[in-house]
Amino acid sequence: MIDGQLVKGHGTANDFVLLHDPNGEHELDPARVRELADRRTGIGGDGVIRVIRSEALGEEAGDVAHGAGAEWFMDYRNADGSIAEMCGNGVRVFAHYLRTYGLVQDQSFAVGTRAGIKHVTVIPDPLGGDTPWYKVDMGKWQLPGGGEAFDATVETTGVRVARPGLTVDMGNPHTVVALAHAEELQAAKLHEPPHVEPTPPAGTNVEYIVIEPDNDPTTGTLRMRVHERGVGETYACGTGACASALAAYVWAGRGPQAPTTWTVHQPGGAVRIEITGETVALSGPAVITYEVTPRELPNS
Repeated sequence: MIDGQLVKGHGTANDFVLLHDPNGEHELDPARVRELADRRTGIGGDGVIRVIRSEALGEEAGDVAHGAGAEWFMDYRNADGSIAEMCGNGVRVFAHYLRTYGLVQDQSFAVGTRAGIKHVTVIPDPLGGDTPWYKVDMGKWQLPGGGEAFDATVETTGVRVARPGLTVDMGNPHTVVALAHAEELQAAKLHEPPHVEPTPPAGTNVEYIVIEPDNDPTTGTLRMRVHERGVGETYACGTGACASALAAYVWAGRGPQAPTTWTVHQPGGAVRIEITGETVALSGPAVITYEVTPRELPNS
């Protein structure tokens, strides 16, 4: 892989531009991120990921990752140029990139992120497909509202009246809203930012879900759409899928009767969420779609 080369990839159609910058030699300022992520004049993506060694990041998060044995760091930016703490689909694509280009050979390995170390394992597709999936230990989840079923109110274009929401911290902020049926989910106009009260100081990602019947009492199924802060509606969101499953788990009572394994269907495809006590794991596919040669890059 050539230093400075760009690669396009996606996880359940949540797509990213990846910059190969192992030694931190390429500036990735907000203007350049927006240039790369622009779908008309750039390569196009929901975000930009710099593939950099943890020790070269020049931030405390990189030092922590390096000390914990994570050689590679996922330096993630939203399409608007803002820095994001974490991206679940991005971690899977990042992990697939590392294996595709021979930067790691192990079936299990650690990845540095601004939301801490994420442990990744290559697994068979639990839904029966032929393509390997990547399972990511997303770490601890939290309910900033203190365990209440609802702690926010969300107004959404296309959805009649404001709806209650639950705040879930996945290392980045989420607010989950339950809707009554699939038609209501489809009617939401997510090209416009929803209004959340109280307004989170750093903004929030908003997920809309419909819980579906499931014949197996140990598993749950839901459908989800998402408006990501700094991006808009995307085809999928990994941390959002985790937050959605966790909200459904909380609303089901968090007891033995509440499913701890969830299949989350998004416009871009399905992922599997597994809840174990205070931690959660995300599993899903990842694809590298094409490479861009350095001569096509904008000037750094």
